[in-house]
Amino acid sequence: MAHIPDGILTLPVLIGGGLCAAAGVAVGLRALDDRAIPRVALLAAVFFAASLVAVPVGPSSVHLMLSGLMGVMLGWGIFPAVLVALALQAALFGIGGMTTLGVNTVNIALPGALVGLVLGPMIRAARSPARAGGLAALGAVLAVAGTAGGVVLALFLSAPEFAPVAKILGLTYLPLALAEAAITGTITAFLTRVEPRALHPVLREEGESA
Repeated sequence: MAHIPDGILTLPVLIGGGLCAAAGVAVGLRALDDRAIPRVALLAAVFFAASLVAVPVGPSSVHLMLSGLMGVMLGWGIFPAVLVALALQAALFGIGGMTTLGVNTVNIALPGALVGLVLGPMIRAARSPARAGGLAALGAVLAVAGTAGGVVLALFLSAPEFAPVAKILGLTYLPLALAEAAITGTITAFLTRVEPRALHPVLREEGESA
């Protein structure tokens, strides 16, 4: 349930999520070089397609996000990529909601961006594809855990009565974390062998105008 629908969250939570998402998108757009636009578009399309396939787990459903991998490859550029994909899903398929777009963007993009910030340098400096893949798998687990925590927090802040349901929803992310770890680790190990530059975000050089 990373795509929280309309009508559940309270106005303060929606406003807070919207402001955080706007800040993240602004930072991402400012940091990215124009050469990174094709990569952002490609990963946004991958996220869009992968997250359309939802697998029922308990009372909810989960879907691939690949936010850990996106955070490593895009840095803060993950914010505009996720925002565009979520907006199209809400508009075209009614998945998630327009009022919750900010909250959903933050819940998915922020953990991925933090994984890229903390683990990205270690992944790129890894001396073997296996080590890079292992670090990326760890990052994927942390990103999923961050998304689960964000969803739970948003529901709890909106209404404490959601707490029991939120805890159950959080547990549904465990199998997703394992799947994301396997996929992200495999892709990262492959890229480390054949195209390690793909794991380096294309950032605007310092002093270059936005």
